Amino acid sequence: MNKKLLIEEGKTFLGIELGSTRIKAVLIDEAGFPLASGAYEWENQYVNGIWTYSLEDVWEGIKECYQDLLQDVKKKYDTVITRIGSMGVSAMMHGYLVFDKDDNLLVPFRTWRNTMTQEAASKLTEEFQYNIPQRWSIAHLYQAILKKEDHVKDVTFMTTLAGYVHYKLTGNKVIGVGDASGMFPIDISTGNYDQGMVDKFDQLVSGQGFSWKLQDILPEIMTAGEVAGTLTDEGVSLLDISGNLQAGVPLCPPEGDAGTGMTATNSVAKRTGNVSAGTSVFAMIVLEKELKKVYPEIDLVTTPDGALVGMVHCNNCTSDLNAWVGLFDEFAECIGAKIDKNQLFSILYNKALEGDADCGGLISYNYFSGEPVTGFEEGAPLFVRKAEDNFHLANFMRMHLYSSLAALKSGLDLLLKEEDVKIDEMFGHGGFFKTKGVGQRIAAAAMNTPVSVMETAGEGGAWGIALLAAYMSCGEEKESLEDYLKNKIFNGQAGSKMEPDKKDVEGFERFMTRYMKGLSIEHAAVDAL
Repeated sequence: MNKKLLIEEGKTFLGIELGSTRIKAVLIDEAGFPLASGAYEWENQYVNGIWTYSLEDVWEGIKECYQDLLQDVKKKYDTVITRIGSMGVSAMMHGYLVFDKDDNLLVPFRTWRNTMTQEAASKLTEEFQYNIPQRWSIAHLYQAILKKEDHVKDVTFMTTLAGYVHYKLTGNKVIGVGDASGMFPIDISTGNYDQGMVDKFDQLVSGQGFSWKLQDILPEIMTAGEVAGTLTDEGVSLLDISGNLQAGVPLCPPEGDAGTGMTATNSVAKRTGNVSAGTSVFAMIVLEKELKKVYPEIDLVTTPDGALVGMVHCNNCTSDLNAWVGLFDEFAECIGAKIDKNQLFSILYNKALEGDADCGGLISYNYFSGEPVTGFEEGAPLFVRKAEDNFHLANFMRMHLYSSLAALKSGLDLLLKEEDVKIDEMFGHGGFFKTKGVGQRIAAAAMNTPVSVMETAGEGGAWGIALLAAYMSCGEEKESLEDYLKNKIFNGQAGSKMEPDKKDVEGFERFMTRYMKGLSIEHAAVDAL
């Protein structure tokens, strides 16, 4: 069937993801091929000490993004969308969105970026004997209780950004298990919130006189493949200002960006994982068993079909590296050698491969902001060397590539060395991997694991949630999500796999020894500045 006819007959699947700087929509066919896309740029605001997005901006962004998709469809196929086979919504995980009985937002949306819940996160981690990061919804709720915020007594519904958008489109207060795992710990054996921890939380707050119990205000959990509702007339009005789209479109469970990233990189199977490296960086590894102990550096979340995942999330990745490339760009302009920015990145990244395996003694800290994995509430980008170190451009660039992954490696080493977690293959995506073969080689050295980069990796989370919508439409007798992705979506897809180089691995380990020892220098810089 030609693509225009597919669109007109509604044999397509739509994914919308609300990322931190962009809302993106992708329309795909049943083989996962992207037919059209739309986007809308947006930014968080820092209001009264809170990183937030207004709900007005959420809906304006979604409408504009969908309109951009419609324009792409019109331009490519000279048609309009009236029907869609199924769709799904994903968004940034974690954070705090709470509503009263009349669906009024009680406080401005507190995003994952806020680091205001240290007291609550520490107390819950100790109480549950399970790592509760500051970003998690339950940490935000408990911090509000500890601060005696008046709104808490009126809470009737707490959800994530994806859960909220899904609720307004369908009327269903549900959430995908992957997104739910960033709200509250999941019991892998039941696929639901951990009941023992739910009971402990209710006991913790029992003297506060709240009319609600925790289970009352959390969204219902659903897993990949289940139908999570249908698009209502109200939902259509929030999405499509053209009025052409018909209600009744089935929706898959709303998911977080971690789950859609795993889906988009074919890394939902045990002993696989993915690294998303751009402004921030996180790595997900699908585990074969529970960890032996609690690590503050490691979040435990799940795949969209409920398998246990170890996640290391770092706030800083390529910002400092990009700033240095910007400096070289400025120098080139000063001497009249105007150069394409992508070409400059390629030249400098490839130059790094000529450097010493341990960067010749150079070290840097890329901390534009705090880095909880290594114990920093604030950051200050820092480059330091001894006079006798091997200081030249190749080592300088290699050092910045290493530094981009160093905090991540310190967390992953706990999984790989302390817990003896086995990984067969990692999948890389994000700007760090854009220059062919360079970021991939550095990441393989950091993890001592083969790293693959797929051609579709750039499609991102909107494509991932579109795939989950398509998977839901396969019917009752569908294969597992792992097999669906392997057989139907990624089968025969071109990509490149790179094995770790022994000298690179050894060099990165020597770099890390200096890096960890030098954290006191970074602390001094933060204190002094």
